[in-house]
Amino acid sequence: MTDKLIAKGLKINGIVQGVGFRPFVFQLAKKYNIKGNAANTSEGVLIHAQGLPEDISAFCRDIEIKKPPLAHITEFLSCPEPVVEYSRFSIIKSKAGKAASTLISPDVSICRDCLREMMDPLDPRFGYPFINCTNCGPRYTIIDNIPYDRPNTSMKIFPMCKNCQAEYDNPENRRFHAQPNACPVCGPQVKLCDKHGNEIKTTDPVLKTAQLLKSGNIVALKGLGGFHLAADAQNQDAVSCLRQRKAREEKPLALMSYNLDIIKKYAQIDLEDEILLNSIQCPIVILKKRYDNKTNHLIAQAVSPKNNYFGVMLPYTPLHYLLLSCIPFTALVMTSANISNIPIAIDNNQAFKNLAGIADYFLIHNRDIYLRSDDSIVRNMAGSPRFLRRSRGYVPTPIFLKHKLPQILACGAGMKNTICLTREKNAFISQHIGNMDNLETFDFFKLTIEHLKRILDIKPEIIAHDLHPDYMSTEYALAYQGDVQKIGIQHHHAHIVSCMAENHIQDPVIGLSFDGTGLGTDGHIWGGEILISEYHSFTRAAHFSYLPMPGSSAAIKEPWRMAVSCLYHAFGKKLWDIDLLFLKNIEKNKLKILLDMIDKDINSPQTSSLGRFFDSIAALTGIRTHASFEGQAAMELEMEAENNISHLTMPYDYTWTSEQPRQIMLKPIIQGIVRDIQAGCPVSAISSRFHMTLICLVSDLCGIIGKETGIKQIALSGGVFQNAILFKGLISELNRKGFKVFTHSLVPCSDGGISLGQAVAAWAVLKN
Repeated sequence: MTDKLIAKGLKINGIVQGVGFRPFVFQLAKKYNIKGNAANTSEGVLIHAQGLPEDISAFCRDIEIKKPPLAHITEFLSCPEPVVEYSRFSIIKSKAGKAASTLISPDVSICRDCLREMMDPLDPRFGYPFINCTNCGPRYTIIDNIPYDRPNTSMKIFPMCKNCQAEYDNPENRRFHAQPNACPVCGPQVKLCDKHGNEIKTTDPVLKTAQLLKSGNIVALKGLGGFHLAADAQNQDAVSCLRQRKAREEKPLALMSYNLDIIKKYAQIDLEDEILLNSIQCPIVILKKRYDNKTNHLIAQAVSPKNNYFGVMLPYTPLHYLLLSCIPFTALVMTSANISNIPIAIDNNQAFKNLAGIADYFLIHNRDIYLRSDDSIVRNMAGSPRFLRRSRGYVPTPIFLKHKLPQILACGAGMKNTICLTREKNAFISQHIGNMDNLETFDFFKLTIEHLKRILDIKPEIIAHDLHPDYMSTEYALAYQGDVQKIGIQHHHAHIVSCMAENHIQDPVIGLSFDGTGLGTDGHIWGGEILISEYHSFTRAAHFSYLPMPGSSAAIKEPWRMAVSCLYHAFGKKLWDIDLLFLKNIEKNKLKILLDMIDKDINSPQTSSLGRFFDSIAALTGIRTHASFEGQAAMELEMEAENNISHLTMPYDYTWTSEQPRQIMLKPIIQGIVRDIQAGCPVSAISSRFHMTLICLVSDLCGIIGKETGIKQIALSGGVFQNAILFKGLISELNRKGFKVFTHSLVPCSDGGISLGQAVAAWAVLKN
C-alpha cells in the first residue's frame, strides 16, 4: 500500500490566515484520507500532504475551488516530496515571524451560521450582538499590528471563557483560531446612553433603541467601522430633523432594510443587485426608486430628494439584525456619523463630544475600533458592479498587478482621498479617507498611512503624489522624511494608469479622463482630457476648450457662475440681449461683476473640465444654480435625460480645432442648447441631446485619433463616468467603431482610485 502513496508540499498564499483555512484543509484531509500537517508561516500556509494519487489530486482541487468564503488564494505552489510516515493529519503550531507575505481579511458581514445561532433561543449566543466566527465579523478595523493574533487586536481586553477557548482550540470547530471569538459571558457588551453619556437602565438596550427610533428619535449607533446616525426612514419629521442637525441639505441618505423582500417594496432590484446586496461585503447599492401610489409613502421624501435613486444596504452586523428584528421597520436611515467633511466618529467619548447636537441617544459598545472604515458604495452599470466608494468589506484586499513593484506609497488626491501601498504584485488601497480640506481628515490620512505600513510590513522606497502643490496629500509627500524618491504624477494621467493597471493593459491606450478638477502641466485646471497614455508618460491628444471659472472654487458650489461663463464664451457681450429666464433671475449688478472678473482675469482660472461643463448646462436649463453637495447639478442633469420619453435624440452641432492638441469647441453646443431653451423644448429632451452630443463627438474624435496612432484600446476614468448614460453610451459607440474599451471594476473611476495610478505610474517613470 505504501508503494502507491505519494507526497506533496503545498505553499498557499493570499488571504489564508484567520479565515478558517487550516480547519477547512483539516476537514478535506479527513475526507480524502490524507496524512500530514498544515501550518501558518510568514510565507503563507504550508501543507505537507500524503495519500493516494487520486486523493491528493482531489484534495488539491477542492482547496482551490471550495475554499472558505473569506479566503482568497493568490499563489498555489505544489512540489513532490519524499513519502514519510504520518499517522494522521494535524494542524501544527504557527511558525514565529511577521506574516509579511500573507494578507489580512477585510471586515465582512455576519454569516448564515452565526445569524441562525443568534436567533435561536436555545443557543448560548442567542441575541448576542458580537457573535462571529472564522467566516465573518471584524478584521481590518480591529487589528493594531501583525501577526493577526488576538493580543494584536481590540479583543485583547476580553479573555475568552472556558467554552470560547475550547472552540478556539478545536480544529473541527468553525471558531478555531477566530481571533474576535466571544460570547455573552466573556465578550463585549452594548449599552444605551442619553446624549450626555448617562446610561439608560434597561434589560434590553437594543429593543429600547428600536422603540426610540420608532418614536422619531435620532440614535448614534456604534457599528463595525464607525458610528452611524440612525432614524426611521418612514418618518419625514425625523429625517428632516437629522438633515437640519447634520447640515446635510439634500445629499441622499443611505438606507438599511431587514431583507430583500422589504427593499423590493420601495426600490427596483435586478439579479445583479441582489448578488451585491447579499454579498459578504454588504455594500450600499444604488437602486432606482419605485414610483407608484402604493410605494410613494414607504420612504420619507427627505431621504433622497430630487433623486431617482436610493442607496440601500442589508444589515451586516449582528447588532443591525437585532435592531431591525425588534420592531418592524421598512428601513432605517443609516448615514455616517460626522459633521460636514470631518471623518466619522469611532471612539465613544469622541462620539458624545461631536454628535451630542445631532443624536438624541447613543447605542455604544466597549469593543474599540482601531481604524474607521465607511460603508462601500456600488452601482451596477454596463453589466458590472462599479465602485463609487471602495471601503468597508473590500479593504485591505489588494489589487493584483501584472508586474512586481517596489514598496511605494502613493498619497492620492485632494478629494475622495485614498492612499496606496505596493508590495511586489499587490497594491493595497486604503479605505475611503475623504476630502482633504481639514486637519481632522489630514490626521486620519496620516494615521491610515502609518497603520497600513505597520500591518502590511511595508517601508516605502518611493513616494508618489499629485502635482497640485496645495493638496494636503502633496504637502505630506514633499515633507516625508527618509531615504525615498519623490515623484509627482499628473492627475489625469494617474486616472488612466489606474484603469490600465487594474486591467493589466500592456500597450498604449487612448485615455478618456473626464472629471471635475485636476492641475494640468500647463498650470490650468484640466478635466476633459483625451490622452495617449502609457504607464510612464502621456501626450495630450485633445481636450475640451477652456472656460474661465469666475470665483474659482465658488463656481463648483454655484453652477450659475459656470453657466454665465459658457454664455460669455459663446455669445460675448451679446449675452445681455439673450432672452433667457436664467439670465433674468440674476441681478444685473451681480452679472456685471462676474463678467468683469472674467474679462479682467480676476480669480477666474481656466478649466477644461467636463464636470464643470455639466454644471453649467444644469444651471442654464434651470435645473440647479446652487449645489449643496459635489456633483449634484450634474446628477440631476443626468436624471432629466433618464426621464426623456423621446427616442429620436439628435446631437447638437460639434467640432474641434485641427492643431495639436485638438480643442473640442463648446460654442456650437452652448448655442444649440440656448436655441432649444428659447424654443421651449423640455429640459429632459435638452439633457438627452447634450448627452448624445458628448457621446457622438468623443467617439468620433477617438476614431480619428485611433486612425492616426493605430491604437485600438481605450481606457475610461474620472468621476464623470459615474454618469450611466454617458458611460454606457460611449462604450457602445466606441465598440461599434472597433475599439476595445477598458473600464474600472476594482477601484472607483473617481479620485478614490487615483492613488493606484500614482503608484504604478511612479514605478514606470523610474523604470524608464
